[in-house]
Amino acid sequence: MSAGIGPDFFDRYIDRTGTSSTKYDGRGAMFGQLDVIPAWVADMDFAAPPAVTQALIERARHPIYGYTLFSDSLYQAAIDWMQRRHGWAIERDWIVLCPGVVPSLNAAVMAFTQPGESVIIQPPVYFPFFSAVTRTGRKLIENPLKFERGHYTFDFDHLEYCAQKAKLLLLCSPHNPVGRVWTPQELARLLQIAEKHNLMILSDEIHADLVYPECRHTVLATLPGSERRVITAMAPSKTFNIPGLNLSMLIIQDQTIRKAIAEIFETWHVSASNPFSNVAFEIAYREGDVWLDALRGYLGKTRDCVAAFLDKHLTDIRVTPSEGTYLLWLDCKAMKMTDASLKQFFIAQAGVGLSPGILFGKQGSGYMRLNIGASQKTVTQILENIRAAYARLR
Repeated sequence: MSAGIGPDFFDRYIDRTGTSSTKYDGRGAMFGQLDVIPAWVADMDFAAPPAVTQALIERARHPIYGYTLFSDSLYQAAIDWMQRRHGWAIERDWIVLCPGVVPSLNAAVMAFTQPGESVIIQPPVYFPFFSAVTRTGRKLIENPLKFERGHYTFDFDHLEYCAQKAKLLLLCSPHNPVGRVWTPQELARLLQIAEKHNLMILSDEIHADLVYPECRHTVLATLPGSERRVITAMAPSKTFNIPGLNLSMLIIQDQTIRKAIAEIFETWHVSASNPFSNVAFEIAYREGDVWLDALRGYLGKTRDCVAAFLDKHLTDIRVTPSEGTYLLWLDCKAMKMTDASLKQFFIAQAGVGLSPGILFGKQGSGYMRLNIGASQKTVTQILENIRAAYARLR
C-alpha cells in the first residue's frame, strides 16, 4: 500500500444517504425498495483524494462562482498525467475539454456519421453505447465479443465484415462490463481493420487508470496509424471518484477531426467549465498518484476475495477474470433463472442492487454486474447475502 494512504482509508464507512446520491438515494426508483445494498451505478464509496477535497474547500472560500476559464495549469496537469501514467506525450492543442464521456459518444456519432449511416459497437457493452447510436437516427451494427478459453476477445473476422458497412466504431477500452484490458496486439489488429475500411474510432478509455498489476493499459492512439482516425476519451471521474463534477477530455491529434467534434459541442451550447470541476480535475491529475496506487491495490485484493468466495461458497456464480475497472461480470447462468427472475432474486431475496447483465445487450443475458468500489466489509456482506438467499432456494 502506498505511503500515506493505508487500507483503513478505503475501509471506513461514509454515509451517503441524504446527499442526493444516485447510487443511494436513487435506490427506490431503481429497485423498488430502499433496503438494498447498492452495487450498481459506477461510482465508488471511497472519499476522493484528500488533496482534491482540500482544493475544493479552498475554492469554495472565494464567494463568487462565476463563469470560469480552463487554466494553463489544468491543461498542463492533464499533459503531465498522460506522460507519467501512460507514456503518451500529448500536446495542449490536442485536448478538447467536454462535459463527460457519454456526451462525447453522442458528439462523435453526430460529427462523423449522417442519419441512416452505421455505427459499430461490441456488446455486451456499457448501455449508453447503444443509445448514442439509436437515439441519433443512426443504424446500429453489433460486433459481439467472443468468449473463448475463459475470457473475452474481439471477433476480428466479423469486425472485418461489419467495417465494410460502417463509418464509426465505439470502442470500450478497458471494457465495461467484462473487465478486459486489450493487448497491444489486439488493438493493432483492430486499428489495421479500421485503416483498411476508413473507419473512425471513438475509444472510451475512462477506466484506463484502473487496471490491475498484472496488466498494462495501452492507449489506442499511441499505436502507429492512429492519428487520422482515433478520438481518445478520458477523464479523472472514475479514477478519482469525482463523476458528479462532469469534466472529461477528448484527445485528438488530427486538427480536422478535432474541429468537427468541437463544433458539435459548440452547437449544443454546453459548457464543461465550472470553478469546482476545474479545480478537482487539475488537482487530481497533479497530486493523485499516491491515492490511485493505494486504490488499485485495495481493489485488487477485493477482486481476489470475491473470486475466492464464489469458488468456495457460490459455485453457480462464476466471476469473469477481471483485468481492469472496479466492475465484475458475474456469470449466473448456472442458477437457471430468467433475467427477470435473476433481477428479482438479487433485489428481493438477497437485498443487493446489482446491474442486470441484459442492460448491456442480449449477450449479457444470465449475467449481473457487481460494483466492488466499496469497503471490503460491504462487498463481503453483499456476497454473504447472496449466499444465504441462494441457500434458501435450494
